[in-house]
Amino acid sequence: MWAEALDLLLGRLRPRADLRRVAAVSGSAQQHGSVYWAKGAGAALAALDPAAAEGLAPQLATAGALAARESPVWMDSSTAAQCREVETAMGGPLRLARLTGCRPHRRCTGPQIRKMHQTRPEVYEATERVSLVSSFMASLLVGGYACIDETDGAGMNIMDIDTRQLRQDALQAMAPNLEERIGKLAPAHAVAGKIAPYFVQRFQFSSSCLVIQWSGDNPNSLAGLTMSNPGDLAISLGTSDTVFGVTDSPEPTLEGNIFPNPVDPKTYMILLCYKNGSLTREDLRNCYADRSWDHFNRLLEETVPLNGGKLGFYYKEHEILPPLPVGFHRYIVKNFTSGPLDEMVEEEVDKFDPPSEVRAIVEGQLMSMRGHAEHCGLPVPPKRIIATGGASSNPAILKIMASIFGCPVYTSQRSDSASLGAALRAAHGWLCKQQDEFVPFSCVYSGRLDGTTLGLKLAVPFGDCEGDIELLNNYTLLVKKRLEIEQKLIARFGGPE
Repeated sequence: MWAEALDLLLGRLRPRADLRRVAAVSGSAQQHGSVYWAKGAGAALAALDPAAAEGLAPQLATAGALAARESPVWMDSSTAAQCREVETAMGGPLRLARLTGCRPHRRCTGPQIRKMHQTRPEVYEATERVSLVSSFMASLLVGGYACIDETDGAGMNIMDIDTRQLRQDALQAMAPNLEERIGKLAPAHAVAGKIAPYFVQRFQFSSSCLVIQWSGDNPNSLAGLTMSNPGDLAISLGTSDTVFGVTDSPEPTLEGNIFPNPVDPKTYMILLCYKNGSLTREDLRNCYADRSWDHFNRLLEETVPLNGGKLGFYYKEHEILPPLPVGFHRYIVKNFTSGPLDEMVEEEVDKFDPPSEVRAIVEGQLMSMRGHAEHCGLPVPPKRIIATGGASSNPAILKIMASIFGCPVYTSQRSDSASLGAALRAAHGWLCKQQDEFVPFSCVYSGRLDGTTLGLKLAVPFGDCEGDIELLNNYTLLVKKRLEIEQKLIARFGGPE
């Protein structure tokens, strides 16, 4: 399907653009999917026939290039047993997180490879190379095996997050002889190779066109939002909520995922994922705000910041962060503005009034994001937040975001940050190759953003109003209390899904 999609995309693009002028290409792919190339597939990639009536997919199928026709992807959460085995082999989940950047997650590639080895050993034995979706697509473009880039590869639990080299103990914990199937890793800005003759002759690319390492969708989104400096933070409010930012001082924990920054080899990207996003907010809107976002916003504005110490934990689905099962929990915290923390006493209640429910779900998610981002080494307060996703068009939510994090909030004028990031990374990789050294990512766009959709729009300033700092300090206390209650809930109900 992915190979066929590439043919389809380029076939539609060819009559609309002069592809001979393209100097470099890169791309964005869903993270964590794995592709199992059969023995001899490298030769099949090199022998793709541009004159054949069939495209990429039929030619690869005829050559028997894939040991497994179906790829496990991020939606597959069937590897609980493999995650536990890997954790045991590596000395526990926290040690593995400190070594590789994250604990093993069911949807991630390392445990998926282990499951393939255990449940379909004939496929694993027939596999010559394992690619991520990103390196699979790059392999098609170069007509040979492309390296996995360090940023996307960090999500496999087999790369040392400090040295960015494969770890022998982690490889052995996943599957035998895995290193030879993974190959080498490469920086995200590196050249994967020149574009293959198949694409030169079939779609009229220049034979000198460079293929820059592909990467995952979240790293490409970071690039597309022109986030390159420590202190940059993005919050995506969608079906699932995500937080990602740049730091030079990562602190691996059980909470988030740490990757090498795809546009700066000296810093890191931290990613936090929440399963309960817009659909959970929509459920509360339907229940308490007459199914109307306008009514939801009016209720939000009827309440005061800090919500009178009311904290809500709303999990329509089993949550990833914190790891808690389905359930709604409500507390009223006393003495929440005077501290200290041990004098802030919480009382569990069955429900709030409708306006308080609405503010509790918005404030609660943002306070959780702030607390866990800080635990993982992201600077708080950040220099700025870039808000994306459907809920980022809600001014009331953005105002609360600025108050809780203590910084200005910007919005992006584009919705396609991942594909845009891949294009910017292609230009960046080309520039690094021309200079024969790494150059700052900002060289690609610096001074060119005004008047374009690459620019960001200031949605909510911070610090201009009297009381901003006092409110931030009060939220800081309440964030600490919320994380304390989270730990109590985990002790009662929690654990990974």
